[in-house]
Amino acid sequence: MSAVYARRAVVNIVALALSGLATLIGLVFLVWILWITAQNGLEALKPTLFTKITAYADQGGLANAMVGSLIMDLMALLICAPIGVLAGTYLAEYASGSRLGASIRFLNDILLSAPSIVLGLFVYVIVVIPTTELTDGRITFSGFAGSVALALIGLPVIVRTTDEMLQLVPGTLREAALSLGIPQWKLTMQVLMRAALSGILTGVLLALARLAGETAPLLFTAFGNNFMTAHPLDKMASMPVTIYQYTNDPNPALHAIAWAGALLITLFVLALSLLTRIMFSRKKVSYE
Repeated sequence: MSAVYARRAVVNIVALALSGLATLIGLVFLVWILWITAQNGLEALKPTLFTKITAYADQGGLANAMVGSLIMDLMALLICAPIGVLAGTYLAEYASGSRLGASIRFLNDILLSAPSIVLGLFVYVIVVIPTTELTDGRITFSGFAGSVALALIGLPVIVRTTDEMLQLVPGTLREAALSLGIPQWKLTMQVLMRAALSGILTGVLLALARLAGETAPLLFTAFGNNFMTAHPLDKMASMPVTIYQYTNDPNPALHAIAWAGALLITLFVLALSLLTRIMFSRKKVSYE
């Protein structure tokens, strides 16, 4: 038996060492990326970055791109959040263990791992081209099309998170509510949704963090705009697309603005990640 325990101890030490090494490597690259982004981005953080639009080029800022990204991200959340929460609730409470539920989960996982550029091309075909034909070219690329593409990216994240959070709620809580004669819909809305609310909100915020850095789908849908606009049917600027365009320009001043934009997106995603962790830890419910 001593030989068995010795072998297990060696395997345990090797596994811990490899896990620690993998964690260390990941942290090194994370700190490296954050350091390079902060080092280059802080130099270009000026008031004009928030007050001037991209039409001024290297003398301008990212005001219209910030507004465009905010509008499209919020519109995408308004589309995908209700659908995702309802779909996740259906999977967890009404389709659990069924073939239909398993099929929907499988398709949702495929959509979750689908390349964002494919979703952008899909929205280009079903939204941009038809609106161009129906309006005789008056409406082509638009912020609405961009928000639809972003909604398709955020939808599977919210569905998966809602499904898993509701499945984590103990079955005894359901049995107790049903034994009191509470209808299934009221059980779902007033008991289970409240118990899993922090996890569901975490999924919504994580979806927003993913949408904030998407570039490829917006190239085929919102396209871009050097001027300020808030109309959803106009071409609309966004932070990721503007950063992509500025990095392809030989002008070093535009590169500096691109670094500043990348820093702002990084800080935004970091703030959302910290917020989700704080919400999830403070609102965690114990069922013991």
